[in-house]
Amino acid sequence: MKHFETVTHGIDISELHAQLEAQPELWNEHLGRANPDSPHFGVSDIWVRYRAARDLTKPQHFAEPHWAEYYPIWDKLPALKPIVFDLMHKLEATYLGGILVTKIPPGGRVKPHHDRGSWHAETMDTKVYVGVQSNSGCVNFCGDESLVINAGDAVVFNNQIVHSVENNGTTDRITAIICMRRN
Repeated sequence: MKHFETVTHGIDISELHAQLEAQPELWNEHLGRANPDSPHFGVSDIWVRYRAARDLTKPQHFAEPHWAEYYPIWDKLPALKPIVFDLMHKLEATYLGGILVTKIPPGGRVKPHHDRGSWHAETMDTKVYVGVQSNSGCVNFCGDESLVINAGDAVVFNNQIVHSVENNGTTDRITAIICMRRN
């Protein structure tokens, strides 16, 4: 595959999954992607690391240069820490950018879009999906390729080309999205 790069299989995500299940209040504290015009509308998010929330007062602020910082949620999901740093080591990353955990309900989707034009998306040249909960109906599309990312799989994909996700299954699809710079 040219748009998906499997990093590893078999990450133990059981503790992270349990932490997410035990803290449903973490979802949708930040609604930056919840606007009806967003390709992510209808998807629930947990923002773990990104530009300081206090600096995100206008839409253009999401696309400007910034240093990412951890949100307080980072300390509420301690099982995420070894996953993030193991992947950074494996990929020889030099900087950790944004981290999101996303949930797509059954029948939900992320509409086709690309992330070009955003400083973060272009500067953090490696975007890794880590499957936390999945089903065979959760299909990721990137360019002319498609892939089901199973729980415990880590996959890099090219977010500079058109990509989307469909959850045609009967359970939520939960994914940690970890952005880093390695080039």
